[in-house]
Amino acid sequence: MNEEYNDNLHKGAIGKLYQYGRELRQTSTKAEKILWECLRDRKLGGLKFRRQHPMLKFIADFYCHEKKLVVELDGTIHDEKEIAEYDKYRTFELEGSGINVVRFRNEEVENNINYVVNEIRKATEKIK
Repeated sequence: MNEEYNDNLHKGAIGKLYQYGRELRQTSTKAEKILWECLRDRKLGGLKFRRQHPMLKFIADFYCHEKKLVVELDGTIHDEKEIAEYDKYRTFELEGSGINVVRFRNEEVENNINYVVNEIRKATEKIK
């Protein structure tokens, strides 16, 4: 893998984020596990998704490099004002780097996975 591809893939993420990403993959939430089963192995339109992917100074729940698309799942902690503000900041930073961001509630994934997958598919189709 060439260095330029890796730089674009991770957008300059620092080393400790890689270790933290590995730890997060080992402690996935129920919603993350459900969605991962729908995205892994190029199941969605032949696109490769990565989970708990370091980029910039963040870790994206799911990332499709080909479409420059981040999929974030939000649990109840994201209802807290401070966390919600941080989420807005993250989205602003990612979008400023040319990354598209879509967000879903954990409950949406757990209760209506077909809707979530369809919305992710729509998002990938809008991106050229």
